[in-house]
Amino acid sequence: MFVRVIPNNKGKKKTYFCDLVESFRDQNGAPKHRVVVKLGQFDLEHMPYIRAAYANNPDVVFQKEKVKYSKQ
Repeated sequence: MFVRVIPNNKGKKKTYFCDLVESFRDQNGAPKHRVVVKLGQFDLEHMPYIRAAYANNPDVVFQKEKVKYSKQ
């Protein structure tokens, strides 16, 4: 599972919609994604925390995401 982050293009700027997404293979063996839960809309400063919360190694993910979103 992973967190899919989608920029909000219509509403408040620098906000993102987040979904918890599961990867799976269909009957033919083709890889697909399905949304497990829609987490909602978050501000830019929350992105590192959201991604780290659902990561296997939260400390590493948090540091990478913090650097990535601090540049924007």
